Amino acid sequence: MSRIVETLVPRRLGIPFRWLLASSWTSNLGDGIALAAGPLLVASLTDDARLVALAATVQWLPPLLFGLLAGALADRWDRRRIVLVVNAVRVVVLAALTTTIATGHASIGLVLALLFALGTAEIFADNAAQTFLPMLVARDDLAVANSRLQTGFITVNQLAGPPLGAALFAAGTLWPFATQAVVVAAAAVLVSRIVLPAHPRDPATRSHLGRDIAEGFRWAWRHAAVRTLVLTIFSFNITFGAAWSVLVLYATQRLGMGEIGYGLLTTVSALGGLVGAATYGRLTRHVSLGNLMRIGLILETLTHLGLALTRQPWVALVIFFVFGAHAFVWGTTSVTIRQRAVPGALQGRVGAVNTVGVFGGLVLGSGLGGVLAERWGVTAPFWFAAVGSAVFVVAIWRQLRHVAHADEAAAPLAAEAADGVRED
Repeated sequence: MSRIVETLVPRRLGIPFRWLLASSWTSNLGDGIALAAGPLLVASLTDDARLVALAATVQWLPPLLFGLLAGALADRWDRRRIVLVVNAVRVVVLAALTTTIATGHASIGLVLALLFALGTAEIFADNAAQTFLPMLVARDDLAVANSRLQTGFITVNQLAGPPLGAALFAAGTLWPFATQAVVVAAAAVLVSRIVLPAHPRDPATRSHLGRDIAEGFRWAWRHAAVRTLVLTIFSFNITFGAAWSVLVLYATQRLGMGEIGYGLLTTVSALGGLVGAATYGRLTRHVSLGNLMRIGLILETLTHLGLALTRQPWVALVIFFVFGAHAFVWGTTSVTIRQRAVPGALQGRVGAVNTVGVFGGLVLGSGLGGVLAERWGVTAPFWFAAVGSAVFVVAIWRQLRHVAHADEAAAPLAAEAADGVRED
């Protein structure tokens, strides 16, 4: 057993990282439960498609509305305390949701308001938590540490959480949300065991919040590799969001797979992610980070093209398996490059800029995908995604050289940030 633990979580990563990993996996289980239970609750209260769609929107809006503020606060306040306080707020909101369901007072308006509150709290907790890793793990170990965190996301958030959430909902409407409240509380307890180094920012240097946010934007824009990553994820999430916004219709109408088949697509994608996790260390030893990004963009373009062309469920399942592996490799590589490059005092704000890019692209893409599907059929968003991704690949190909040189550029920055931590 000790050998397995050492393989999964090497001792060199430290005890604080093990507490962080346990907290992350626990929190992801709660989020996975909500991933299935939230839409089921909304659908049980209304059959209005606009309100069902609004439930997704109110959970996507908080990162756009509050992401930059969350990043600025994470760079000026105690990051662990932010996570603890916000998770306590999430527990209170979940308890309120559970109570309203138990007493029969759950209305669609109240549920949407509580979902918005949960999404808002989550962005503050997630932004602060993502700054922990560079403070706890050596620069050269960030890739393996991120891969362990991402493995937990795939395993419990995408594979274990949704089926558990659906099963709990079937047992009783309130049970998934009561369970999530307990899980979030447990994740907070685990975070409380982490001892972080001194905050990398000197409290005496604090300025106006607006100035802090602008500083994060300027730093992200001036750093070639980080700027490239943000522009890439924004662009590709427009095409991704367009296609994935009608995925349930594509699976049921184009592939004829039904509701169970639609769920199978997500499961197969998660299994591909596990393969990506198992091979990630070997990949990074033989392929540069810049080339991994290039290969990933080509694979994403071919994913959209393949789905636009096929009517065969088995072909779509193979494509989703490969896409799942790509998504893991891309996500882990992107966050590793950013964490290596960004000084500790700016981790929250630059991470927030990236978050705005992620969700900004998704919101734009999902709106566009609905229009395309309504006018030209359910495959139209996939053709748009294939052509758009190809154009983006050509446009951004040369810029990815900045990512290839990110490691060299990041070394002095990482050393400077580390010196700042020691001086504090």
